[in-house]
Amino acid sequence: MITTPEPKKRGSQRSRRAAARLAAVQALYQVDLTAAEPAKVIAEFRQHRIDSDGGIKADRDFFGEIVEGVSARREEIDALLTRLLAEGWALPRLETVLRAILRAGAFELLARGDVPARVVIDEYVNVARAFFSDKEPGVVNGILDRLAHSLRAEEFEDQTRAAEDTTDR
Repeated sequence: MITTPEPKKRGSQRSRRAAARLAAVQALYQVDLTAAEPAKVIAEFRQHRIDSDGGIKADRDFFGEIVEGVSARREEIDALLTRLLAEGWALPRLETVLRAILRAGAFELLARGDVPARVVIDEYVNVARAFFSDKEPGVVNGILDRLAHSLRAEEFEDQTRAAEDTTDR
């Protein structure tokens, strides 16, 4: 009996979400630099970069949710991030791509409780590595980790208890 191989999936959900995060950061960069309407940038990305032949295989809905969410909650997100920056630093002083990465990660930590905080942090550190080879991935890790501990302390309780247990010995 001859069997026909099943067609390959267009990427796992995880890889499609990773691609959506990367595309969202690029779209947020464009919104920030050009002051374009987020809806127009989303539509452009979907038409020319995500849905086109040879385009990236990204979760288009997840991509849109991140870009729209960051845009809608930008003041709230920026206030949270500003509190976590080193003394003397302001969010506008950060490189535009770094700012977009932090905003997207902060949005997910705020709005996507279904995605574990550690996954959000790891994914955006990977996005930072796609753009930077110096200290920026570490900056993303540090800021998003502090934000995650603040917003989702319950996810880190076991880790805190384990650390306390080892110091009591």
